[in-house]
Amino acid sequence: MNKKEIKLLADQINRSFLPYVRGPSRYIGGEINQIKKDLAKCDLTVALCFPDTYEVGMSNTGMAIIYDILNNLDGIAAERVFAPWLDAEKILRDKNIPLFSLESKASLDSFDIVGFSLTNELCYTNVLNILDLGGINIRSADRSENDPLIIAGGGMANCCEPMAVFFDLFLLGEGEEAVAELAELVKSEKQKETPKKDILTKAAEKFQWAYVPAIYNSKLITQNSKLINAVVKDFENAPAPLKPIVPFAQTVHERVSVEIMRGCPGRCCFCQASFCRRPIRYRSVEKIIEIAKACYHATGFDTIGLLSLSTADYPEIEELITKLNGYFQDKHVGLSVPSLRVDSQLKMLPELVTSVRKAGMTIAVEAAGERLREIINKPLKDEDLFAAAESAYKAGWQKLKLYFMVGLPGETEEDIKNIVNLSLQLANLRKQIDGKLGQINVTISWLVPKPHTPFGWLGQKPMAYFEQAKKLILDEKRNLRAKMVQFKFHDIERSVLESAIGRGDRNLSDVIEQAWKNGAKFDLWNECFDLAVWQSAFEKFGLDLNALATRKFQPDETLPWEHLGGPDKKYLLTHLNKTLSL
Repeated sequence: MNKKEIKLLADQINRSFLPYVRGPSRYIGGEINQIKKDLAKCDLTVALCFPDTYEVGMSNTGMAIIYDILNNLDGIAAERVFAPWLDAEKILRDKNIPLFSLESKASLDSFDIVGFSLTNELCYTNVLNILDLGGINIRSADRSENDPLIIAGGGMANCCEPMAVFFDLFLLGEGEEAVAELAELVKSEKQKETPKKDILTKAAEKFQWAYVPAIYNSKLITQNSKLINAVVKDFENAPAPLKPIVPFAQTVHERVSVEIMRGCPGRCCFCQASFCRRPIRYRSVEKIIEIAKACYHATGFDTIGLLSLSTADYPEIEELITKLNGYFQDKHVGLSVPSLRVDSQLKMLPELVTSVRKAGMTIAVEAAGERLREIINKPLKDEDLFAAAESAYKAGWQKLKLYFMVGLPGETEEDIKNIVNLSLQLANLRKQIDGKLGQINVTISWLVPKPHTPFGWLGQKPMAYFEQAKKLILDEKRNLRAKMVQFKFHDIERSVLESAIGRGDRNLSDVIEQAWKNGAKFDLWNECFDLAVWQSAFEKFGLDLNALATRKFQPDETLPWEHLGGPDKKYLLTHLNKTLSL
């Protein structure tokens, strides 16, 4: 790699771009606590790209952590890049302005590394759009020695074959230590003017979590060649930003976010994160409070969010909440405690979290009956669910937000209709407390079988099944006159597309590229998603979107993701066989 020319575009952006876009605060940078170095004086420059809008990306804790880590390394600068909204993209293309970073307004192709956070399959077309807007060829094989290294991390790196031809390297697993090691390696080799291909080879040889698709033949996988996820062993002292950036524009989550534990003791058969983020690790109460205090004083945010896959499983949750309340309550700072698991412990939480705004308490129930919960390995008891709801009402909550999933193995029509019945019972439970009906907001998602989970071998239910399930739920609501229960349904078409892509192989790269060329972008946004664009792309390459979504894999079949970290295949099949026997 050679030293790159840094192309700064501030004058052009201020003159020809910012005056013409809606929401210019998305693109100006300069926020409180941003870190800006002189790129020309740095040994390595990194553009951290989030393939969605500023408002979404600035709420992503993982990106904030990596930004902080890289900028704390000597000679390394990291700057932020987000997907420009439709109006901004048009101006960039019409006026031939390359996509740029927020801090220095440097063109994307000026950086040594362009790194993406892959959090969802439906952001893939935005990745291609960002590269193209930055003047970078979207396929790795088409790039020159002067182009940046294109890398990715995040949850989708563990099932990245559909995106393999677009990236030079994937970082599997947890990034805190791995990204620093990779950056130092690239910096060192760049100073030696080592060719990019040789840098990638060295990374693949040195790090078991580094997946370089160009030199890794997934058809010749053996157990000995399987990659492993990077793991932060000392989670207590894992890096956490103590001065998070304070966004100019209103973002999805405006709060201090502190990760209190990593991993989940539950093994829900549909949850990729619970199987891929292991082992379970905890931060101490003292460390969490230290981080929360520092972030609060550096930002002024009025909410502290306690993040994890299952916050109720944090062993010192009562002590933690009590001490956080003791420090923050008189400062009018509330607590956000998501990811609550329904068990005997949960009924104690509403009283403890006295400073949480009482708009609603969120509980992921997943299935309306205990039999189905056993099948998905989430053995929740109805009595614990009702005890938790009763305790929430007594503590001042007026609403409950419930999450259910439809399309589970062993599911019946009665199970689907019981979602309404159970929700109505929870609404009526409040009458015993204050004589009023509770307000129940229910979100229904459609099962998307995920790689590295026991359900990864199963086919998704057909689209017609989900449409019929939605009708059953709404009909049952009318029959029971459950006006106090409001339903919100995930988009069925997007869930089907997510299933088709998520368990796909490298052949889907052509489909993704064609969909992008046909105009697919911001597929997670209602105003942009168009299934017909995707169906056309699948058909062009002789593939059936619905057939791929409903495809079942055989136990002895080589899976497109089994070489990409994750738990042992035999272990997952044991879970699957147990599920299918219930």
